[in-house]
Amino acid sequence: MLDRKAYLQKIDEVIAQGPFSDNWESLKAFQPPQWLKDAKFGIFIHWGAYSVPAFENEWYPRNMYEQGSKAYKHHLETYGPHKDFGYKDFIPMFKAERFDAEEWADLFEKSGAKYVVPVAEHHDGFQMYHSELSHWNAYEMGPKRDVVGELFEACRKRGMTPGASSHRIEHWWFMGHGKDFDSDIQEPLTSADLYWPAMFEAFNQDLDSEPTPTQEFLEDWLLRCCEIIDRYQPQMLYFDWWIQHISAKPYLKKLAAYYYNRAREWGKEVTVAYKHDAYLFGTALLDLERGKFADIQPFFWQTDTAVAKNSWGYTENNAYKSARICICDLIDIVSKNGTLLLNVGPKSDGTIPQEDKNILLEIGRWLQVNGEAIYGTEVWRVPAEGPTQEPDGQFTDGQEVAYTPQDMRFTMKGSHLYVTVMRCPEEGKILVESLADQILTPPMLFRGVVKEVSLLGFPEGKLTWERDEEGLFLQLEGVQSDYPIVFKILLD
Repeated sequence: MLDRKAYLQKIDEVIAQGPFSDNWESLKAFQPPQWLKDAKFGIFIHWGAYSVPAFENEWYPRNMYEQGSKAYKHHLETYGPHKDFGYKDFIPMFKAERFDAEEWADLFEKSGAKYVVPVAEHHDGFQMYHSELSHWNAYEMGPKRDVVGELFEACRKRGMTPGASSHRIEHWWFMGHGKDFDSDIQEPLTSADLYWPAMFEAFNQDLDSEPTPTQEFLEDWLLRCCEIIDRYQPQMLYFDWWIQHISAKPYLKKLAAYYYNRAREWGKEVTVAYKHDAYLFGTALLDLERGKFADIQPFFWQTDTAVAKNSWGYTENNAYKSARICICDLIDIVSKNGTLLLNVGPKSDGTIPQEDKNILLEIGRWLQVNGEAIYGTEVWRVPAEGPTQEPDGQFTDGQEVAYTPQDMRFTMKGSHLYVTVMRCPEEGKILVESLADQILTPPMLFRGVVKEVSLLGFPEGKLTWERDEEGLFLQLEGVQSDYPIVFKILLD
């Protein structure tokens, strides 16, 4: 096991040697990685022992101890009393006997994803990697494999950039309800235990209120994050929301300074992805969970969401989005200066459900034709036009947007403007008002020359176009699609 005191000293030494220090002023030198700005699309993976019960969602480890909940009742009926069969008893059942990192990476590559972010440790406290800080990890228990290490290697071979996600800090309170009754979660607990510290009160109070995580717990959190950094060199480190607790602030600064300095040593561009106001704006990458901005932003940002509406992990009753919804989200997010991190939830045996596969492969087929309007693009002077209003903010992805042929999104690469029409018109008539040949009424400010117009992916279709003071008129014949269509326009 690692010498914790020596490791903490090493962290301080790396920070002291610079160039990043553990203060906001220094961390403001952060810049979003160019590889991420070019990538636009990544895969998130929630996989752990919670995929064994596969009930309700990935919060089963907490909910199963909450008396009266659906998960609590399900657990009693299916596995018996909690004192005899607790969450830890799922770990031997989590065998991952069909896990194949190469097969996963092949699928992600076919989806068109450019980066991959597995959850290294979720709220349940079980590490999906080879750790020398705790024995409760997938290398020593359950699968008995270094899941993160194998996946990183497979993704790197295919040119995909790997990142890692840590939800460890929520473990402070995640298992706490197990202390309310006769379960396998009881005092005394130490840092050597899977369930430690199980302080459920902290979750039920304001983030700035007592009780707060102890120094011992926060140092353990920092060490676990730095172990992931040092062992795997991820180029994104994603954190869930509870790192915004006021007690975590000094440790967040230390973590970022250490990570950014280590990345300089490796010669790699990296980023921390955070939610809410956990990090000072401009020191890391802002992430919106299950939502997006309704308008373009002057800074680069990320959406994380899932192919399933009800859960991040696999359950037997996942309610799936359509591939079309995911593709439209990707287009909209990219037009507004963002990137999409889309989650899948494998089964406990290590297979990815066919529904997840189908969605990813459909996205991949669309990107194979239209990817040049996504990858490596920049924002245009306006991101969109059309009558349909987008929901704004996090946890809004349950609201399906009914796009029309008048709804368009714009991206730019070099001298080419890409106009993505969110729903293919039945009659083949399209008017792009943002390309009107006049400067009378803002935001109609474009006065450049439209030299060429082509449609991606439909060589059999016939396209004619003309431009006047109302806009760019596009007339299509022989083009039908259930997915958005992309026009490539050469400007001068």
